[in-house]
Amino acid sequence: MNISFVFDVLGVIAFSISGVLSGVNKRLDIFGIFIIAFVTSVGGGTLRDIMLNLPVFWMQNMLYSYLIFVSGLLAVIFRKKLYYLKNSLFLFDTIGISLYTIIGIQKGIEAELHPLICIFLGILSACFGGVLRDILCNEIPIIFRKEIYATACLSGGIIFFVLTYFSVPPNWVVILSGAVVFTVRLSAVLFKWSLPSLYQKD
Repeated sequence: MNISFVFDVLGVIAFSISGVLSGVNKRLDIFGIFIIAFVTSVGGGTLRDIMLNLPVFWMQNMLYSYLIFVSGLLAVIFRKKLYYLKNSLFLFDTIGISLYTIIGIQKGIEAELHPLICIFLGILSACFGGVLRDILCNEIPIIFRKEIYATACLSGGIIFFVLTYFSVPPNWVVILSGAVVFTVRLSAVLFKWSLPSLYQKD
């Protein structure tokens, strides 16, 4: 099985669960929760496909809609158990951006874009769904805060092309660069890393 397809499927599932947990935290009704789950799951990929002038992926394959519904339903049913996992929303969101960063980069490579544009596309793919989720939930999107978020995607993108340059097998490139995104984001939260802010107190 193509590892990129596996990453795509896992990314949709992770972001769906992330969306459900956000909706539950905001005490939305069941319809609102599934809207948030859907937007979080496909928002980044939709923007990516539109920018590349490609058919929007979830409109061409009903598997993604089924995945969002089933994973979202399971997340709703087992939401209390998920809350026993400390910071479960953060965990699934981090998994999602790790996977979608790599998928976005690969789509850019298939379109024969410059590596920098491919990395930018990976960041958009990973982050835009979360931006939409946070806006709909009346939150300042994580990407606009001091937290290390898009920077983690950037790190993974750079590693992707470094490993490719040194002729590392493609599957290992995908796995290792995705792991870098996850590790950087996780480390940033655990050790409270953040980017400098230009805000100054009067």
